[in-house]
Amino acid sequence: SGAGKGTICANIRKEMPNLVYSVSMTTRAPRVGEVEGVNYFFRSKQEFETLLSEDAFLEYAKVYDNY
Repeated sequence: SGAGKGTICANIRKEMPNLVYSVSMTTRAPRVGEVEGVNYFFRSKQEFETLLSEDAFLEYAKVYDNY
């Protein structure tokens, strides 16, 4: 967070336009300006835990009581 990953990704995508950015899913509330499906996929904890039970994720982490 705040380490410049977005800038690095943008520069790489300029050189390799066929790359796509992986959008993460979270159970936290959206922050001002964040767009569903662009910055994150925002889901309830219940929705997220259903997906967990279906092995829908390659990886996940729980941070500050949110996924």
